[in-house]
Amino acid sequence: MPANVARSPVALMAGGIGLSMLGRALWRRLRAIDLRGQVVVITGSSRGLGFSLAQEFARQGASLVICARNQSDLETARQALAEQGGPVLAIPCDLRDREQARRLIEQATAHFGRVDVLVNNAGTILTGPLLSQALQDFEETMAILFWGTVHTTMAVLPQMRQRRGGHIVNITSIGGKVSIPHLLSYCSAKFAAVGFSEGLHAELAKDGISVTTVVPGLMRTGSHVNALFKGRHREEYTWFSLGASLPVTAMSASRAARQIVRAAQRGDTEIILGLEAQMLARLAGLFPGTAVRTLSLVNRLLPRAGGIGQERRLGRESETRVAQSFLTALGHRAAERYQRHLQTIAKD
Repeated sequence: MPANVARSPVALMAGGIGLSMLGRALWRRLRAIDLRGQVVVITGSSRGLGFSLAQEFARQGASLVICARNQSDLETARQALAEQGGPVLAIPCDLRDREQARRLIEQATAHFGRVDVLVNNAGTILTGPLLSQALQDFEETMAILFWGTVHTTMAVLPQMRQRRGGHIVNITSIGGKVSIPHLLSYCSAKFAAVGFSEGLHAELAKDGISVTTVVPGLMRTGSHVNALFKGRHREEYTWFSLGASLPVTAMSASRAARQIVRAAQRGDTEIILGLEAQMLARLAGLFPGTAVRTLSLVNRLLPRAGGIGQERRLGRESETRVAQSFLTALGHRAAERYQRHLQTIAKD
């Protein structure tokens, strides 16, 4: 009897936790939106994660508006998505220009009547040590990764606030939580995007608008072949391509897309994708000094400054034996899968 009494508080606690988790799961399922017929605008959606997200939203029955800077690539992506059977509108757009971002939302609304979900995904990656970075690099990454998100968001907010409903999904990065060596301009812009996204959630909840901050780690999207590299660009590309290819470090784009779409349906506040990203975010949150010191040690292992200096090379122009070996096979397969529908690659 005493043993049973001793165990009862533990059993009650375990039962309470179980019921709480069950109730939370049920509540999240009940509040999830049905995407059938919803109008979803996805920026940077002609390839990579954006294209994978478009495929997943289409599978859920959404009407799609895709955009990218290169019109030829965009039209080819539209044709590939249209084969899934749903309506797809393709709008060429450079989100660095606020007027083009405004027209994107305006045209999407004119065509479909409204915008229910905005996914800010457009991005660029530039890798190299600080000594190879120029002020222009910081300005350009901020223009795309931060201002591009702000421009589309501010354009869509009036109609969402008027309806008292809508969903905004901001694809940021673990680089917006922890600044990674050799990605300083990228991380600076992503930190700004995370701050903007979290502040949006806090201010817009009262208006019935949900904002989800997506924090991915490395993903196998094939983006490394179109990323830009400076300094010792071949060495930089080698380590980056390994990280973006190996299954222990990178999540598949299709799996990431499924998780992001589910988070959007539930209106989750934040989702961190990948075990490594989750661990790094927790380490930085709990022990920021330790995280910075650890990354300073990692920096010692990365390529030194030199090489082509401040010049830029695409990943596809920086191949090495290691970057073309079996170690990166999954990454190159992802590049073929998520970009095989493209005929040209925009370099601007």
